[in-house]
Amino acid sequence: MFDRYREYLEKALAAAVPPLEDHAVNTLLRYHLGWSDETGAASATPASQGKALRPTLCMFACDALQGDPRHAAPAAAALELIHNFSLVHDDIQDQGLERRHQPTVWAVWGTERALVAGDAMQSLGDLSTLSVGSGVPPDTVIRVSQLLTQSYLEMIEGQCRDLEFERRETIESGEYLAMIALKTGALIRSSMAIGAAMATDDPETMENVAQFGRAIGRLFQIRDDYLGIWGDEAITGKSTDSDIVQRKKSYPIVYAFQHADGANREELLRLYSQEAFDEPDVNRVLDILDELGADRQTDELTEVTAEEGRAALAMLELPPWATEDAKNLIDFMAYRLF
Repeated sequence: MFDRYREYLEKALAAAVPPLEDHAVNTLLRYHLGWSDETGAASATPASQGKALRPTLCMFACDALQGDPRHAAPAAAALELIHNFSLVHDDIQDQGLERRHQPTVWAVWGTERALVAGDAMQSLGDLSTLSVGSGVPPDTVIRVSQLLTQSYLEMIEGQCRDLEFERRETIESGEYLAMIALKTGALIRSSMAIGAAMATDDPETMENVAQFGRAIGRLFQIRDDYLGIWGDEAITGKSTDSDIVQRKKSYPIVYAFQHADGANREELLRLYSQEAFDEPDVNRVLDILDELGADRQTDELTEVTAEEGRAALAMLELPPWATEDAKNLIDFMAYRLF
C-alpha cells in the first residue's frame, strides 16, 4: 500500500512546497522533509522521510471506493504537511533534539525560526487542499477542506491536553484514550474520510470509513507508546528513555500510576515530581513498569484495538484487494517496529 501511492504523493508534495530559492523558510521545510541538508544541498535520497501513513490512507480510501487516487494526491500532500507542521512544533515543546535520524529543526536553527517553519508548513497544507485534481466538484473541495481543518483543530486540542497531563499526577485511562483520539486519531481518521469523500458522498459509507480510521488512529498511538519505551532505538530513530525523561504520560505510564500501590506508587510520585530524570531514575521507572506488567497490558490493548479495526473493516464493502490491504495495514499497525 505504501509503495503503490508513493509516486503520487511525492509529486503532490513537490508541487505544494515552493522551490528552495523562493523563500528563506523553504530551507527549513525541505530539511525537515528530508529533501536537503541544513545548507540547502539536495539529499542523496530526496524522497520524503517518515511513514507517510496519513497520505497513504487518504489515497487508499479513495482508490478502495472506486475513486481516482491521483485526484486525492493534493489532499494527501496536505495531510502530510499538516502532520509535519505538528512535528516541528512538538519537537520545540518536547525539546527533542533528533527526529528521523537527524537533528530537529529547532535544534539546528533555534526556536523562533522553527516556529515560523511550522506555521509555513501548516499554510502550505491548507493551500494544497484547495488544489485537488480537475474534475472534482467545488462542494467536494470545500468538504475536504472542512474535514482537514476540523481534524487539525482536534489535533491541537489533543496536544494541549497531553501537555496538561504532564503536570498531573494521575490520569484515568479513559481520559488518555480520549486525548489520543484527538492528538493522533483525528488526523488519521480524517485521512480516511477525506479519501472517501473524493470517491463517494454516501453517509453510511463515510461513517464506516471514519470508524475504521478511528481504530487505526488508536492502534497507531498505542503501539507508538510501546515503542517509545521498549522499542529498538536503531530502528525507531528515537531514544527509548526520551518519553520517560520528558515525563510523558503515555499509556504504560498512565497504567502504572493507576495500578501501582505502596512503595511503587510513592516512588512514581516522587520521580514524576522532580524537575529532571537521570539514568538511575529512568531505570527505576522501567523496573516499576516491569513489576506491574505494563508492557503486557499495552500489548493487550493493542490486540483489542486491532480487533475493533477488523470489526469496522467488516462493515465496509470493498474489493477483495482493498480488504486484504486493510487487513495487512491493521497487522502492520499492531506489530510494527518503527
